[in-house]
Amino acid sequence: MPDSISLNLELRSVLGKKVKQLVRDGTIPAVIHDHGKPSIVVQGKSLEVQKVYQQAGRHHTVNLTAGDQTYTALIRKVDVDPKKNQLRHVVFNAVKADEKVEADIPIHPRYLEGNESSPAERSGLMVLSNLDSVEVEAIPSLLPDFIEYDAEKLVEAGDSVTVADLIVPKGVEVKEDPNHAIATVYEPSALEAANKDAGGTAEQEALAAETEEAVAPEDAPATENQPEKSEDK
Repeated sequence: MPDSISLNLELRSVLGKKVKQLVRDGTIPAVIHDHGKPSIVVQGKSLEVQKVYQQAGRHHTVNLTAGDQTYTALIRKVDVDPKKNQLRHVVFNAVKADEKVEADIPIHPRYLEGNESSPAERSGLMVLSNLDSVEVEAIPSLLPDFIEYDAEKLVEAGDSVTVADLIVPKGVEVKEDPNHAIATVYEPSALEAANKDAGGTAEQEALAAETEEAVAPEDAPATENQPEKSEDK
């Protein structure tokens, strides 16, 4: 795990749609939920919050200071601008050191020392990832940065590893279906054929939708615009 991660936040008075201006001014609005108590509305400097999110993800605890209070928290939810790939809002959940919490942990393949690929990939086959992360439960101090599986099990077309094959650290409970596939080996030709079939289907659906729109009656009632949702976060 990385070293202790800390973040200083300020109490926030700006609410609702006005928080957009905060983001434009380089400030990230956030909320701290604390075990059923009233939520604490806070804000932090954009660069500092972005850095903490990159370090902690959603599975490493963050030591928060907000006003004269301190919290140990996990990042539970983030809102990201899809165009700029920048945070717009963060939700923290305060946690207790001796109480189990749930978190999404990234999944990594474990390769044989000196290799950076599975036996299947080394022989020209393709490995398709079916699951990038897994939900686990553990006390905060035992949450791992990632969970591995043995990629040496991926040798021939049709081979796969499942959640049951994960190398889970002691004190960590995986909450996913043990039969859920994590990675599967395919022949390159089989994947190409599947992609072509999928493309053909997508084109047919798009053409059908376009045709349906072209013959729609001109006097069909227009759909009203939905009212903008409040951004009081």
